[in-house]
Amino acid sequence: MELFFLAILVLTMAFALASGFPVAFALPGAAIFTIGLAAFAGVIFAGDDSAYFAQGGPIDWLTAGVTNFRGVYWEVERDTLIAIPLFVFMGIMLQRSKIAEDLLVTMAQLFGPVPGGLGISVVFVGALLAATTGILGATVVAMGLISLPAMLRNNYSQALATGTIAASGTLGQIIPPSIVLIILADQLASAVDQAGTARQELYKEATGALSMPSEFAVTSTSAGDMFLGALVPGLVLVGLYMLYILTIALIRPKMAPSVPFEGKMDLAFWGRVALTLIPPLTLIFVVLGSIITGVATVNQAGAIGAVGAMIMAGYRLKEGQPRAMWPALIALGAVIAIFIILSLFEINVRNIRDANDQLGVTLAVIATVVFLLALIWSGWRTFKIDDTLRGVLIDTAKTTSLVFIILLGAAMLTAAFRAFGGEELVKEFLTNLPGGFWAQFIIVMAVIFLLGFFLDFIEIAVVVVPIVAPILLMDPTANITAVWLGVMIGLNIQTSFLTPPFGFALFYLRGVAPSVVTTVNMYKGVVPFIALQLSALVIVGNYPPLVNYLPTRLSLLSETAPPPKNPRLQKCIEEHVFSRYDADGDNIKAAIAAAKQLDVSYFPRSAKRDFEGALKKADEVFQRLETIKTASAAVEAAKPGYQPLHIEVRALERDMRKFRREIEAMDRIARRRTTAPEERAKLEARIAKDQEEIKKLQARVPSNWDTDHKAFVELQKTDTNARRQYRRAADDAYAPIAELRATVAGAEALAALKPKVVGLEARLAGATKKSFTKIVRAVERELREIEGTNGIRRLLSRARRAGPDKIDDARDNLAKAVAALDEDVAWRTRAASAFAADLDAYYDAIKGTIGLRQQPRLPRGPALAVAACQANHRDISLSF
Repeated sequence: MELFFLAILVLTMAFALASGFPVAFALPGAAIFTIGLAAFAGVIFAGDDSAYFAQGGPIDWLTAGVTNFRGVYWEVERDTLIAIPLFVFMGIMLQRSKIAEDLLVTMAQLFGPVPGGLGISVVFVGALLAATTGILGATVVAMGLISLPAMLRNNYSQALATGTIAASGTLGQIIPPSIVLIILADQLASAVDQAGTARQELYKEATGALSMPSEFAVTSTSAGDMFLGALVPGLVLVGLYMLYILTIALIRPKMAPSVPFEGKMDLAFWGRVALTLIPPLTLIFVVLGSIITGVATVNQAGAIGAVGAMIMAGYRLKEGQPRAMWPALIALGAVIAIFIILSLFEINVRNIRDANDQLGVTLAVIATVVFLLALIWSGWRTFKIDDTLRGVLIDTAKTTSLVFIILLGAAMLTAAFRAFGGEELVKEFLTNLPGGFWAQFIIVMAVIFLLGFFLDFIEIAVVVVPIVAPILLMDPTANITAVWLGVMIGLNIQTSFLTPPFGFALFYLRGVAPSVVTTVNMYKGVVPFIALQLSALVIVGNYPPLVNYLPTRLSLLSETAPPPKNPRLQKCIEEHVFSRYDADGDNIKAAIAAAKQLDVSYFPRSAKRDFEGALKKADEVFQRLETIKTASAAVEAAKPGYQPLHIEVRALERDMRKFRREIEAMDRIARRRTTAPEERAKLEARIAKDQEEIKKLQARVPSNWDTDHKAFVELQKTDTNARRQYRRAADDAYAPIAELRATVAGAEALAALKPKVVGLEARLAGATKKSFTKIVRAVERELREIEGTNGIRRLLSRARRAGPDKIDDARDNLAKAVAALDEDVAWRTRAASAFAADLDAYYDAIKGTIGLRQQPRLPRGPALAVAACQANHRDISLSF
């Protein structure tokens, strides 16, 4: 019966959407109606309102829907959605202030003389508008009103002209900042959690281990990562569009003739080009650059974009009038002043220590106030001129409300879909497909593409993605990243704007196109661009680094980069380090041999022991390296023979788990008091049948499975243990060297502290326990800043605890502390002059290889190598 109500849910939603019922009410309405109907039928026919639900009851699922509502608005982790109204405001403000129109006109004049140049300029401006507005309707309408008449007037093919404008207008959905990417990031955040839990359960069932190594966890994403990931695929799409138009212009010049510029390309022309291009490009670089460099979050970047758009609108609306540029110039001057102040002063209101700090804060406040005045001036202009600000705010409120209401409705629909077992049904269908992950992925992409013929991008993103994304993300075979999946879905959803009968770009363009342009020609024109979008999808699908590299690179080079010891980085770090060993191993070994010849006879026993032990561990590193190579080669050699067996048996076990879940569900129903005896008998018969199916599946497991599986697991364990021993040896080879360098470097600082340590004995006489403790602790704190002073601090601690109460013990320990300090200063000073240079040379020789894991963060070179490695997906299924 669950399937019956699931069908009612889908048909009700489809009927409501087809009849023109608002999407915002069709989605939750279908959910509430179906849940209510199932509850009512359960009471009438089974005496239990939860009888026809896969699990739980109507109250549980209605509550789940309300909880999802709360999640959209009130969860701190999902504050990314705040960026939506900010970017919408930015786009509408730029469109209403005619900055988009200026771009189109200027670029058409600039590119016109090139074959197909007018079409190429439309694509170029579409990309710029995508990076500034991201509002599809506004972009298509603006380009349709301005470019389409010009293209037709210059004998462009109707199909090519309309196809170019419609396709270029959709670029805002994939080129950041994009509302689609923000919504996808929000939906994928919860999908990653579900996929992570499912993968952990799969690991537990496959291996019996209680916890899964973190290196096997599902990689999450954020709106910032989505923006970075979509940037290169968006540019690939722009390049494909331009290449297509240029090719058509060269092969069939009559379809896209060149358009010579009738005016003069003089200084005034290039001045107009600069004034038209530089402000939008600056806004793009500031908004995206602030996200890419980690200076601002997506929400903060959205606020920057909204403010920048208002300042640009302030001078554009007053174009040609006196003092038109004043607010913008004042704002620009204030921003430059703020950057100069930040470079000269440490601006921290809570940490003002002297007059210099006070001056810096004062100047920063003045510059900020000047900027705010310029912003208010620009805002006043947008408010007074053509009522622009009011119109922008109303359109922003409408668009944002539409997005959020659909999000809320989709949350309720998703809860209802899960209530009737829809998610499990989809999961079983996809996981049972032959061909593994890629078969599942192609089916999902095909379904999304077909849904694009009928549904808007928001409905697809918020209804389909929460259902299919956890299934695709949890699969360890492909081990894809969430950002890659999000960008692939985003590229696919983009086609929904061009595919008839409900392609929104076609509707917008049809509304502004002259009557001479036929709808059939419009449909013909978009077909090649749909093919280009699908080609981009194939390109990005086959080369994941196009998406993954930039987010990974930024993460590893940022101030908050994970330390090199992070388990997720180890495979790629070792791949980089092992290549360095192959290229420079002889030099490293020579450095180790040279270090063994250094004179350390005057070192304290512990320092000498640590240094010599570190050199032995350095030799051991190369022995462990050979062990790893042997173990890894054994695993790789065993894979071809073992992998088909592993896939076959895991598929059988998956089917067994499905039958076991069915047995558990039927057993729960059979145990209910309200279940009728005849119904209980039917359930018991089905349970017995499922148990027979499990036995049949168990019989199909190859007889050599246990032996071959254990043998392969042993090979994996050998490889894992070899790597673990290598890492331990490398850490032990580097850490003492780093400590010794710091110890030797502290000779002068330690000598400078001697008067304070010697003076403690004089302070002892006549001091109280409390005052003496305070004095000694102050010295201990200073000693703590110097490496290798544990022994001295230990003696001072004993003296502090003895204090004036046991003055003889205190004096004895203070004398020992002074003697220990003298010994330390002596050998450190000698080492600083006779040993430090050689030690530094050895340190530099091993820092980037043996010692790479011990660095606080990856240096730039290794970080780039690791980013390139991690940008590719790695099959980890044989560990499950």
